[in-house]
Amino acid sequence: MAEIAFRNVGKRYGGTVALSDASFTIHDNEFFCFFGPPLSGKSTILRLILGLEMPDHGEILIGGKPVNAVSPAERNVAMVFQNLALFPHMNARDNIRFPLAERKIPQAEIERKLADVAAKLHIGHILHKQPAQLSGGERQRVAIARALVRDPVAYLMDDPISALDARLREETRVELKRIQRELGKTLIYVTHDQEEAMSVADRMAILEAGAIRQIGTPLEIYDHPASTYVARLLGSPMMNILPSTASGNDIRVADGAIAVEGLAGAAEIAEVGVRPEDIRVSAWAQGQSGTPSRVYEVEPLGGYTVVTVDAGPSRVRALMRGQPNIRPEAMVALSCDAAAVHLFSRNGTALSR
Repeated sequence: MAEIAFRNVGKRYGGTVALSDASFTIHDNEFFCFFGPPLSGKSTILRLILGLEMPDHGEILIGGKPVNAVSPAERNVAMVFQNLALFPHMNARDNIRFPLAERKIPQAEIERKLADVAAKLHIGHILHKQPAQLSGGERQRVAIARALVRDPVAYLMDDPISALDARLREETRVELKRIQRELGKTLIYVTHDQEEAMSVADRMAILEAGAIRQIGTPLEIYDHPASTYVARLLGSPMMNILPSTASGNDIRVADGAIAVEGLAGAAEIAEVGVRPEDIRVSAWAQGQSGTPSRVYEVEPLGGYTVVTVDAGPSRVRALMRGQPNIRPEAMVALSCDAAAVHLFSRNGTALSR
């Protein structure tokens, strides 16, 4: 069993809080992702799990057993570092074989595991090369192979495919998800790429300045962000966060520039959030009720188009299918359904309906 848990774990580096009273549980056989901007605490969590750093307070458990006093070697977790850490004097084959040879695994088993992982990551043709002869993407796949060839209780990966080009990155993350299911092992993955996090994770944790802001499945967090901070992190284009004013039981969004049927609330609602894909854009007709808005920019991206609109004091982005006949400076009407609107208080916390 490779369930990994933090219980009120904290870590500081001088006056900087790297992790603040973190509590979470990563389930056995789960693909779990830590997501957030640089310096949010993601890599610190991995180093604490590995045992390369000791917490200032709190308890870390692996398989239900406290490991604060257990050495990194005894924790039996495999790590793919961001800097890869390949041995420059060994070719790719020997780099991958190294952890097995160190454990005196029989040669026949080493060769079987090596062939299996090389086939999964499509690196059989580069096993004879030294790290200096490999491209950045090839070095990254060799480092991933060196972790996969072992039989640890969990795999830890710190932004392992960031050096790959876009197409290979997409292929590799699909392969990692498939391999994790086949191995039936816990995989903990760190990234600052929201598309990557959304596509691979069974569950994910959103971090900000060493604090965990929300944990859930990617869709749970996307559909029900706990704060404006979380709401802005997931989605491309990001969620529109707009000022709102209450008038009786009604809420005005962006000074009424976005028409929302049936949206009601109380005075504590300071901002509303609307995903770009939930905003409807239509041509403005003379004499139409409501508030017209001016198109600021149109970005055609093939299968969809991003339309940026000046809506009252705010600039709103809408995501439209295909290539609509909309031009900059055109006057348009914006609308959305009340069910698609997210409500936030003055401190940015999500409000229930």
